[in-house]
Amino acid sequence: MTRVTLQVIAETLAVSTATVSLALRDSPVVAAETKERVQRLAAELGYVYNRSAASLRTARTNMVAVGFHDITNPYFAEVLAAVEDAAMAAGRTILLATYGESLERQARVLRTLREYRPDGMILCVAAGTQKEDLAPLLASGIPLTQLSRETAGVDLDFVGSDDAAGVGLAIDHLVGLGHRRIAMICGMDSYSTGRARRRGYCEGLAAHGIPLDPALMFPAYGTRENGLAAIQAALALPDPPTAAVCFNDLAAFGAMNGLRHLGREAGRDFSIVGCDDVAEAAQWFPALTTVRNRQDEMGRLAAQMLAARIREPGLPTRRVLLEPLLMVRASTAPLRERRVATA
Repeated sequence: MTRVTLQVIAETLAVSTATVSLALRDSPVVAAETKERVQRLAAELGYVYNRSAASLRTARTNMVAVGFHDITNPYFAEVLAAVEDAAMAAGRTILLATYGESLERQARVLRTLREYRPDGMILCVAAGTQKEDLAPLLASGIPLTQLSRETAGVDLDFVGSDDAAGVGLAIDHLVGLGHRRIAMICGMDSYSTGRARRRGYCEGLAAHGIPLDPALMFPAYGTRENGLAAIQAALALPDPPTAAVCFNDLAAFGAMNGLRHLGREAGRDFSIVGCDDVAEAAQWFPALTTVRNRQDEMGRLAAQMLAARIREPGLPTRRVLLEPLLMVRASTAPLRERRVATA
């Protein structure tokens, strides 16, 4: 069977190969009638666009590689959706890879992504990533943008939320409701968001004159399982907290389930604030009070920043922190006085 090429289509329709190429790319310089004829014949003949050959001609693949540590967390799925929408609007396709929190797996994944010669890459790095871990990628010259998590010591574009300020909003809210024994559930110092949110917790307490009690901090990755375990450990303390700020919404969902295992309810017996404001947060019962990190805007801006970097590699580096918002819902309530048993 003869392979269908641009030349075959051009000869059949008595037009130039350049016209066929432009028509298949939906170029506005080709007349609508000609474009329709070309596209219809290409479909009938089963023509397949040779992206590799086009990449060699243009030095562009029209692909953006995205490396995330996690997309099972709905927060990052929402960020990814925004990245993809913005990339597609610019005529680019997403090449996605994940690596969990494993530096070894991240190194293999980033090496593989480089081999596809993407026009640029957006990264949310694994916990513990250092400058040297990104050295091969930096040496490749591929335009890079970091998203949500940033790596110290590298001069790269970055967009994320002001995580310390977001937790500060949560602390202000809980203190305003009368709470002073406030736990911090999940979060790790091995990645920038964990460090920033812990700083916001410590600074928030200090701003209200509340001493920091290390017993109320439960470091762990932000999962439902860890949130559940942390709230149960917190309530087993001799002087338990009455409220908690959770590293993310997943940990908050776990903590709310943990309360139910103990016969308690968020927003009635205990106050819980999450962080991220994933779509699920407003649908929980009770609906979760949480910090909105504007992930749709974050993903869109990361894609736009990368596109600008691809067009003009010499642009000054940008670091953008989006201002978080507190979404007050039903999982927080004024402090209830503890009842003292009498004889």
